[in-house]
Amino acid sequence: MADVTTERFLAAYDEVLAGWGDGVEAIDVPTPYGTTRVNALGAPDAPPLLLLPGGNGATSASWYANAPVWARTHRVLAADLVGAPGRSVPGARPVRGVDDLTGWLDALTEGLGLRSLTLGGHSYGGWIALHYALRAPRGRVERLVLIDPTQCFAGFRPGYLARAVPMLLRPTPRRVRSFLAWETRGAALDPGWLRLQEAAAGFPSARPATGPRPKAEGFRAPTLVVLAGRGRVQDPVRAARGATRALPHAEVVTLPDATHHTLPHHTPAALDEAVSRFLTGSA
Repeated sequence: MADVTTERFLAAYDEVLAGWGDGVEAIDVPTPYGTTRVNALGAPDAPPLLLLPGGNGATSASWYANAPVWARTHRVLAADLVGAPGRSVPGARPVRGVDDLTGWLDALTEGLGLRSLTLGGHSYGGWIALHYALRAPRGRVERLVLIDPTQCFAGFRPGYLARAVPMLLRPTPRRVRSFLAWETRGAALDPGWLRLQEAAAGFPSARPATGPRPKAEGFRAPTLVVLAGRGRVQDPVRAARGATRALPHAEVVTLPDATHHTLPHHTPAALDEAVSRFLTGSA
């Protein structure tokens, strides 16, 4: 049964990854925490953009609506989180907390040969990205893109947790579909992406590493924070205020029609444009 479940997940993963178009390169990077799968698109000598997905089964493939756009100016490098659903393979050393996540990203960036980069993340990936940016060697993270990051500038809404926790504790395809329909307010989600999310419910994975809210005050690199105006995860007004308070220099953009789980792929034009302007310094 486990083999069938894994095969179903990997087939759905490959289907969504095909949305990246031609030229995608799969790179496996060894780290002390296991082998990390990175999907790459764009000219090898272009400025690097390393992307981290959210949790709950979101994988590197989920950037399918964004990677082809951002790859026009950058080398897009999207990683599968070690221990989460995807094509990364966990090692003997587990990822248990922020120190491990930082160590993993140090090894990953070094394995990719990146001395400096733009780092981006969605949701849980944004939380990881901000923690890493605050701890990384000086000059490593030149720019930071946070897409509706959780537990960074505002807490979870109680109503979201009430809906999410049962699904997270006992994930099934039906629960995943019902939860996503609720959070996205009935948006017409991509069928292939939805199949991937459902298939991830049965994929073997470790408990995500958690920790404190990042203390971002004092971080000075150019930063873009994109928030979901209709998201149920956190109050976008409180998140915007928190981001501005912690990072006064940051550009904070709220997409009025987006929800947390429609990002980054559903109706991506506004997100693609905002990030593209930021990446090229024309924002």
